[in-house]
Amino acid sequence: MIEPNLSGLSVSKQCALLSISRSSFYYEPKGETEMNLDLMRLIDKQFLETPFYGVRQMTWHLRSWRDRGPSGAA
Repeated sequence: MIEPNLSGLSVSKQCALLSISRSSFYYEPKGETEMNLDLMRLIDKQFLETPFYGVRQMTWHLRSWRDRGPSGAA
């Protein structure tokens, strides 16, 4: 799509022709942290068990899980 070594047409001009910002060309996604992935798995698991939980109940569940630890010990 964009050729950085193209003679006669800078990256800036190529981005302008494609109507994208130059920072979008240089952006490299970092992915999710392991902690975020663990939280997403926990939320998905709980949601499948209790799809009626709203934000408040899910927050309460996550906080109580955090306080007692993943093993379930108090």
